[in-house]
Amino acid sequence: MALINPHINFNGNAEEAFNFYKSVFGGEFLKIMRFKDLASDEFPIAENEANKIMHIALSIGPNILMANDVPESMGRTNENENRSKISISTESKEEADKLFNGLSAGGQVEMPIAVSPWGSYFGMFRDKYGIEWMVDFDPNYKGQI
Repeated sequence: MALINPHINFNGNAEEAFNFYKSVFGGEFLKIMRFKDLASDEFPIAENEANKIMHIALSIGPNILMANDVPESMGRTNENENRSKISISTESKEEADKLFNGLSAGGQVEMPIAVSPWGSYFGMFRDKYGIEWMVDFDPNYKGQI
């Protein structure tokens, strides 16, 4: 079975965001690559971009959350127009609360976590980095969708 691993673009704060995500989820960084790691005569890197993240990957169970900083030369990522959400299916209500409360800290809750009209324990928010998340616990599926 294929896994779906989300990839997020940041405006220079990918490392900060991923340290925050690691503090909530646990897991380990599988890879951290900076733009300076790729610098060459054929691929020059501006000094102000050198330490920004070219690729970062955080292991979360069997999944991998990945990201990069968008180089300034490519323009800014519109943090209010992501038009997508990362959905987390948990194995318990307690895990849903832990992840919802941890990830939404300093962010904007769009729908507080509670029993939804469709019967699952569900909430939505935009974290302090502008990334949108949904957290769901459905006792009929227990994290298996």
